[in-house]
Amino acid sequence: MKKFLKIAIPIGLVVLAIIIWWRYFFVFSEGVKAGDLNYFEKKGFVFKTYEGRLVQAGFQSPTPGGLQSNEFRFSVESDEIASKLERASGRFVELRYKEYFAPVPWRGASTYVVTEVLDIQDGKEANEMPVK
Repeated sequence: MKKFLKIAIPIGLVVLAIIIWWRYFFVFSEGVKAGDLNYFEKKGFVFKTYEGRLVQAGFQSPTPGGLQSNEFRFSVESDEIASKLERASGRFVELRYKEYFAPVPWRGASTYVVTEVLDIQDGKEANEMPVK
């Protein structure tokens, strides 16, 4: 029985570590989203994190015939990125993000974490972009 436990416990710990890494730290996807920055705030009880919402142009609905606003809720880890977004409320922004399977409290409340601000434009300029 002792021989079995000497083998099973380390294997179990390695499997548990892999599951935790896969669930909370593995980057599932990366991409870019653009839209009007609706709000950006710092909140939390123990871990103060930056949270925001981007409203994208157009409508998307899970049911045929229905309308629903297309929102992108995100978190930000970096203070440098947060200071840029704090000054960009109500403007058109383009953000690069990473998506995780599940959030962790010190990273933010969202599975989407913004890693870079690509562009910030006034709302009027974004609507007047030339079409190619």
